[in-house]
Amino acid sequence: MTRRDFTHAGATLVAESHGTGRPIFVMIHGIGMGRSVFIELDEALRPGARTIAIDLPGYGEAPEPRRTLTMERTADLVSAYLRASVDEPVVVIGHSMGTQVATEVAVRHPSLVRRLVLIAPTVDPDARTAPRQIGRLLADIAVESPKVILRGAREYVRAGPRLRAKFRAMLVHRPEDSYPRIEAPTLVLRGENDIVSPHAWCERVIDLIPDARLVEIDGHGHETMIRDAAPAAAAIRSFVQS
Repeated sequence: MTRRDFTHAGATLVAESHGTGRPIFVMIHGIGMGRSVFIELDEALRPGARTIAIDLPGYGEAPEPRRTLTMERTADLVSAYLRASVDEPVVVIGHSMGTQVATEVAVRHPSLVRRLVLIAPTVDPDARTAPRQIGRLLADIAVESPKVILRGAREYVRAGPRLRAKFRAMLVHRPEDSYPRIEAPTLVLRGENDIVSPHAWCERVIDLIPDARLVEIDGHGHETMIRDAAPAAAAIRSFVQS
């Protein structure tokens, strides 16, 4: 395992890397979370590959920036790290809010992205308010496993007092405006029971992206890669090898 703290334009991320194989998987977490949510998915993708899990600024072990970053500025930070640390295009995997960052990496820095994986994409325009997003998230968590609840609660505490500003940065971003500009082949991955990322919204996402497909995982919700990472890992590997 190699850990690197990387600073660019006044903001710092933490990247944890495993392995030296190919392809290279880069994992970007959602709102209130950190790289620990990818532990099982990282392990499942690791054989024969290199994995990089990131703490975005102000999440996990990464320090708070002086000002909360937009999705675009966060994508620029991740891209600067990739240029400094990786010598070939990567498979970028985003979860929840992380799909918004991953989308902007693919759009703003297309040469860095070999393939794109959007797990439980946000923000559904039909619920682009804090009360509706929080309501959907709480409804989804209510039926999740204890492992998901405990890990999520710990990470939300670590996200600190600026969570409200971070939530605002997520909500003002309009991924639907960026989706048509994605050049990389894209997999949209959704848990069958995901309340935060409804089926109709995910169908719209794949309609907007020029080269995209949708895979739904039976019996899973929004945190599909935490509850049981094996189905998500299998879908991602199949997509990358296709």
